[in-house]
Amino acid sequence: MSIITEKIEGKMINVDIQSSNLTSASYDTEANALTVSFVSGSIYEYEKVPWDVFTKFRMSDSQGKFFSNNIAKVYSYKKLK
Repeated sequence: MSIITEKIEGKMINVDIQSSNLTSASYDTEANALTVSFVSGSIYEYEKVPWDVFTKFRMSDSQGKFFSNNIAKVYSYKKLK
């Protein structure tokens, strides 16, 4: 796993990631929104990501690979930065 730290703050779960593509992710447990920060500095929010998908993302051996295969092209998103 490449999760460096994980913090739960109210309805938010924040994880710092050691990856060639991702730096961090935040999951809003009420809105099922996943916000992902990239090494490039871009930040995207993915909508309606189920809890079980976020859990599998967190627990995967490679968050970057899991993200690319199971989240990036599956869920609606908007660029925040």
